[in-house]
Amino acid sequence: MLNKKPLLRAVGGALLALAALAAQPLRAYDHFKVAVYCRAYEVEKMADPAYLEERWKELSSQAHVDKIYLESHRDLLIVSDDTLEKAKAFFQAHGVQTAGGITFTINERNRFQTFSYANPEDRKKVQEIVEHTAKHFDEIILDDFFFTSAKTSYDLEARGHRSWTEFRLELMADAAANLVVGPAKKVNPKVRVIIKYPNWYEHFQSLGFNLEKEPKIFAGIYTGTETRDPVASAQHLQPYHGYSIIRYFDNIAPGRNGGGWVDTGGSKYYDRYAEQLWVTLFAKAPEITLFDLRQMHIPLDKEHVAPWKDQKTSFVYGDLEKPVQLEGGKTIPATSYARVAGLAFEEVDKVIGAIGQPLALKSYRPFNSVGEDFLQSYLGTAGIPMEIETKFPEEEPVVLLTQQAAKDPEIVAKIEKHVRTGHTVVITSGLLKALQARGIEQIAEIEDTGRVASVKTFQARYKLVEGAKSILIPQIGYRTNDSWELVSAIDGDNGWPLLQDANYITGHLYVLTIPENFADLYNLPEPVLDALRALLTPHLPVQLEAPGKVSLFVYDNHTFIVENFRDEAVHAKALLALDQKQAEDIVSGEKMTLTVRAQPAFWGRPAKPTNQELSIDIPAHSFRAFRTQ
Repeated sequence: MLNKKPLLRAVGGALLALAALAAQPLRAYDHFKVAVYCRAYEVEKMADPAYLEERWKELSSQAHVDKIYLESHRDLLIVSDDTLEKAKAFFQAHGVQTAGGITFTINERNRFQTFSYANPEDRKKVQEIVEHTAKHFDEIILDDFFFTSAKTSYDLEARGHRSWTEFRLELMADAAANLVVGPAKKVNPKVRVIIKYPNWYEHFQSLGFNLEKEPKIFAGIYTGTETRDPVASAQHLQPYHGYSIIRYFDNIAPGRNGGGWVDTGGSKYYDRYAEQLWVTLFAKAPEITLFDLRQMHIPLDKEHVAPWKDQKTSFVYGDLEKPVQLEGGKTIPATSYARVAGLAFEEVDKVIGAIGQPLALKSYRPFNSVGEDFLQSYLGTAGIPMEIETKFPEEEPVVLLTQQAAKDPEIVAKIEKHVRTGHTVVITSGLLKALQARGIEQIAEIEDTGRVASVKTFQARYKLVEGAKSILIPQIGYRTNDSWELVSAIDGDNGWPLLQDANYITGHLYVLTIPENFADLYNLPEPVLDALRALLTPHLPVQLEAPGKVSLFVYDNHTFIVENFRDEAVHAKALLALDQKQAEDIVSGEKMTLTVRAQPAFWGRPAKPTNQELSIDIPAHSFRAFRTQ
């Protein structure tokens, strides 16, 4: 049994002295926990009590913190036993939970240089790092880098004739079990090792992240929800991604996804950082980790104040100029990025307790599949609630499938069965192209012609509308009267379907045409987006009418949230069932009137009520949350 007495004796006096210190100066948030990750570079400095006291005093006065992750290794820097124990004792004396952290990089600055898990010396080093950390903590989280990009002679020999993906998936599953979890448990039988996955799940398998096997090896998983700036960041991740990836990982490891993880990178304005925190919590993450201690102490800077600061935005820039009200009546100035997080948490905490379990259009992604990268997040940013499942969602009335689904060898049979039993399957133009030689024509003779069109005019709900710019789309071909265009794209005297509908028994197969540039979904005219949302999500209790880059989050208890990711205020509408008679703004308590929307008379059919309509004005980069009854 592990004997920690020598280590604890060295810091025993410090622990007794710290036990009398005051509790945290800011109250805890009611509906989620907040953690801060400390890199090995900063943890090493915690050997100096003055440094530790100063850093904590400022951090805890700007945002409440429930937990601290203390990293033991990064870039071959290993923090000493004594320093780790001193840091643990300090935070525990302040009522803060502690856990360990490991980043398996050799040189993060050299394109995230990782260990070679085929190299015996590297394998030995990895195990030593794990054993060192497990001596000190009953919980350890692995930062983003438990993958391998190494192509050393060891890797080439071990790979043999396999693809890099096949080789690395097997290699890293072995490393997880035999270099990390196994050795950690041997040193400390109580330890729980958590793997934190980054945000680029589409490409995980190529670097050895194994979403099929690893969640069963580790005690839990954690989710990288940072999306930063989709333009300036090399990953180009869309704002909705921070929500959809939490929901996806919840489905991979139900009940064992510990939370979301956000950094300050690429956030040109403070409210863009706040948005990343909000959408993580909209997805019902129980905890959110702020990366990292160093970033939390970045001083406030006027360059990060948005031009729309004077609107009544959800993130109130004026509050950065107000003193922070501490418990006991004391005040302190807002000084750092941690206060941006604190204000964002204080605002969203008013909402999280009111919302239920998320509802969405389900999309099936087989493990280790590729195709139409992150398309569900583009659709979510375009106002279509999305959730990714690891199995074909047989009970859902409407299912959306992207090109990822082509990896399933039985996908055509699954599509046919779903529509045969009266359901709707929506396949993207990318998946249609991938299935053209695999029997999809047995359901409907629709094909990707291989040609593209530049379009700016569209027809939706029998009206022509103009877009703001021309966009490129694949030209989808079909047989007249065998299937029908529900929404069309027009160029001059010619046109092509944007949404095509084919009947099959009592069900429907839709083909959704995706622009060549996925971000052009946001450039579709608002009436076109409105028509697509209504046709793709009739099974949800709310549909959105708004321009692109306005997202809808729907829950099972008659609540929903609308988030405006645009740089200007928008007017939106929420369409509700006729039995809903009133709406309430969850934050302000304002009671809002609903109006009945009627379907116009058409071809002799009389007008009839179809929905209750809620009109909503939303400032730039803000959200509004509602409860209906």
